[in-house]
Amino acid sequence: MASSASAVRPPRPKKEPQALVIPKNAAEEQKLKLERLMKNPDKAVPIPEKMSEWAPRPPPEFVRDVMGSSAGAGSGEFHVYRHLRRREYQRQDYMDAMAEKQKLDAEFQKRLERNKTTAEEQTAKRRKKRQKLKEKKLLAKKMKLEQKKQREVSVWTVGCKFENHCYGTWPLMLHIPVSKTV
Repeated sequence: MASSASAVRPPRPKKEPQALVIPKNAAEEQKLKLERLMKNPDKAVPIPEKMSEWAPRPPPEFVRDVMGSSAGAGSGEFHVYRHLRRREYQRQDYMDAMAEKQKLDAEFQKRLERNKTTAEEQTAKRRKKRQKLKEKKLLAKKMKLEQKKQREVSVWTVGCKFENHCYGTWPLMLHIPVSKTV
């Protein structure tokens, strides 16, 4: 029966022999991994999960082997006690480390928030300064245009008595005849 099952299967396609490449550094190793992944882009890429942090086993809800206070404990009881003590110390150290980590995280968040508010204050201050400069420039431009209009109005009202052969009106009211060659 095994021989008939193997006869039914089609033969496997032969793989092309590939040269053995040994990476000399981390960059070459990364390059080889990328090339292998890009050979078959339809294939799913294995992305490893983030390793969870080590946590001690929680203390038991019900302790079966309660040690008595009477003398005469056997020789094996010391080892049981030693392991329980080690586990408890490990659990306490873990809780202390987690409390320290949470404290540092809280301090970091406070510092981050404080930096963010100071940056926003600086940005608002600079924005206000830019806006002030922009308004000042706009006001100066308007004043310049008003002065120009005022000059033009004053010049046009005076006019030139030699209109036929002048370039037009000048603020100083200079009379410049137009040459006929131009």
